[in-house]
Amino acid sequence: MKDYYQILGISKDTPSPKIKAAYREKAFLYHPDRCKDPAGADQMKAVNEAYAVLSNPQKRKEYDLMQHQYGDAAYGHFRKSYSDQDIFKGSDISQIFEEMAKGFGIRGFDAIFKEYYGQNYKTFELKRPGLNIHGFFFSGVFPMPFPKMQSIKEKLGNVSHQLLQKATTTQPKKGADYHDVIRIDPSLAETGGPYAYQLRAYGRKLVVKIPPGTREGQKIRLAGMGEAGKDGMSSGDLYLKVTFQKSMFEKIKALLPFKIGKS
Repeated sequence: MKDYYQILGISKDTPSPKIKAAYREKAFLYHPDRCKDPAGADQMKAVNEAYAVLSNPQKRKEYDLMQHQYGDAAYGHFRKSYSDQDIFKGSDISQIFEEMAKGFGIRGFDAIFKEYYGQNYKTFELKRPGLNIHGFFFSGVFPMPFPKMQSIKEKLGNVSHQLLQKATTTQPKKGADYHDVIRIDPSLAETGGPYAYQLRAYGRKLVVKIPPGTREGQKIRLAGMGEAGKDGMSSGDLYLKVTFQKSMFEKIKALLPFKIGKS
């Protein structure tokens, strides 16, 4: 009988980080681009399923309860309640596959799952302004059919919910604010007036209006001069913190360990 813990070679009290490490090791060992043993495909499917269950706290808890109740028959009872879609929903297994693919030049998640699950494995992608959804789902016969009285709308709602559980959504985002410090003469702060400022982020010069009576430490806000927004959102702002230029006498005075006054 199958045992998820034995498949990954871990114990029941293994913490989550070590479960991921054990899965990476097994997945790399049985990856079809590396393993030439015909039985490797079944082993790979088994470690994928074991990781998807044991890396999810809720599924792991349910599996542990079934092991306590049914012993060696726990796997069979567990799979009566979980379809392939349910097993892999919410798992980070695709991310792990892509990391291995980039690091070792082997095929990634989509290619392997299409090979293992055939036409039952489907991918989808939806791109709209401010929205980028990519994910996968399983079609075919579900171990637990929908209730007979359930409406088509409810069924579609459930499927949509499962799809969106695997979606990666990019939301419109306001640009970040920039912060900088300017040093001005105290007389300019008192009377107010123009100040030439180099905006390094955009490689351009700005003329900043210093308000009369500006205090040291005060911040001047330039709306829309921060980082550009994404997907139509507004740009961030630029905040300039005002400090006063010091005379040579004041600079020397600040460095001395004792107080002096002008003669």
